[in-house]
Amino acid sequence: MPSPARPLRRIEPRADTVIDETSWPDSIPAVRQLLTQGFDVPAGVTFLVGQNGAGKSTLIEAIAQVLGAHTEGGTSAHLAGPDRGRRSDTSTLADRLRVVRGAGGRREVFFLRAETMHRFYDYLEESDQESLHPVDYQFHYRSHGEGFVDLLNSRYTAAAGIVLLDEPESALSFDNCLVLGAGLQQMAEQGKQVLCATHSPLLTALPGATVLEVGGEGLHRVEWEDLAVVKNWRFFLDAPKRYWRQVL
Repeated sequence: MPSPARPLRRIEPRADTVIDETSWPDSIPAVRQLLTQGFDVPAGVTFLVGQNGAGKSTLIEAIAQVLGAHTEGGTSAHLAGPDRGRRSDTSTLADRLRVVRGAGGRREVFFLRAETMHRFYDYLEESDQESLHPVDYQFHYRSHGEGFVDLLNSRYTAAAGIVLLDEPESALSFDNCLVLGAGLQQMAEQGKQVLCATHSPLLTALPGATVLEVGGEGLHRVEWEDLAVVKNWRFFLDAPKRYWRQVL
């Protein structure tokens, strides 16, 4: 049986990388681990899970940049255009990283960042109209979740071998989270690699996915049942009033 496709084998620090553990983002354990040990990217679907500030989005954004995508989303073909030169709120981590690619597989990357999704829609509508497909004008006329699902099923994702997602569940209902999970599984079956930063216990339960917890010890692989977010949701759903009494 052939090995699963890995168009992206590894992200590692450049030879001249300098680390300053007293400043952001190097002060984040997961970032420091990436800059000292590198990151072997698993085949299929990989979830990065952790608290706010743990470094999930910082890692995903830097990987997107070093692969050639814009920090506000899209493919490497979406780098230029109206308002794409604005100052980004991302780190300079990508400048200190290099890519090790696998043999074969699609090299194109698609990055979808929930936080800047609507600015990406604006970019598509303001770009050269003749180069766009009619569906590119319609994302703003869909609900937040519907537009997100449409974009994940678009020609941009279909052409990519590497798909990077930053908290996609923020736009989605329960049912559409299931639709997204099924879509991610289909991508893996097509030989794509998916890296997804998420807080969702639903998505991270996807069969066959690799789950990496991001926290004070950096990145480490965990079983779904052992994720802090899964335990917390179970406790909350079992006794929600107990939790609210602690904060109200």
